[in-house]
Amino acid sequence: MTYKHSWAGRLNEKLSLSPKALTIIAGPCMFESKELGFEVATRMKALCTELGFNYVFKSSYDKANRTSGNTARGPGLEKGLEWLADVRKQFNVPVLTDVHTPGQAREAAEVVDIVQVPAFLCDQKDLLKACAASGKTVQIKKGQHTSPEQLIACADFIAAEGNPKVLLCERGSSFGYNNLVVDYRNLVLMRRSGYATVFDGTHAAQLPGAGSGQSSGLRDMVPSLCAAAFAVGIDALFMEVHTQPEKALSDASTQVDFSTAESILRRLKALAG
Repeated sequence: MTYKHSWAGRLNEKLSLSPKALTIIAGPCMFESKELGFEVATRMKALCTELGFNYVFKSSYDKANRTSGNTARGPGLEKGLEWLADVRKQFNVPVLTDVHTPGQAREAAEVVDIVQVPAFLCDQKDLLKACAASGKTVQIKKGQHTSPEQLIACADFIAAEGNPKVLLCERGSSFGYNNLVVDYRNLVLMRRSGYATVFDGTHAAQLPGAGSGQSSGLRDMVPSLCAAAFAVGIDALFMEVHTQPEKALSDASTQVDFSTAESILRRLKALAG
């Protein structure tokens, strides 16, 4: 793939996106504890190294977009960034987290390699501008309401601000209440635009708001969704991994355990030939 603006897909001094080696972005949805983050990073890095995949650690310090206002949100900005910095140093891997305000984008950029714009905020130009100004790679989640053309326009906005390092992330579209559908044509159109394209295999299995005040989901669909996206063509796969998904403080119905994550990645390795 030829990336737009001659970016060459370089995430940091050691890792570049390449069709020859898929990049896996994985970690617990919420940074519930430092111990959880370290355990996931340990096992996912080892698995990716064995299979020849690049690895990026992901976790959120604040889950601001919650279905209910009474649920846990995470350790907060200060402690969350401290833990992310510890993972980055301990495991020598790039780290990604989401930001919700321009101020958070500036602070997170001092620690992380990739700042992520949440799906609900993908059109917020002040946030996009702050992420662009950070100089870091920016991953934009496609809003459930957003077309691929709209998301590409958001990427063009960031590039026009002087930062061409943009990842476009597909996580399903809403066609009515409490459901998401993945239109795989979006991956084709997004990648054709020249921006690196990511598939979010666990959020794509969500049933937003369908679980009596919280999101539900179809975890059993995650492996097939990921395999289909890989077959269409992606630069990176995003998925949330937890030691005990059913006890997770967020996205308990769609995060996958290590066994499932391993099965998914080994299947992709086999498909790659």
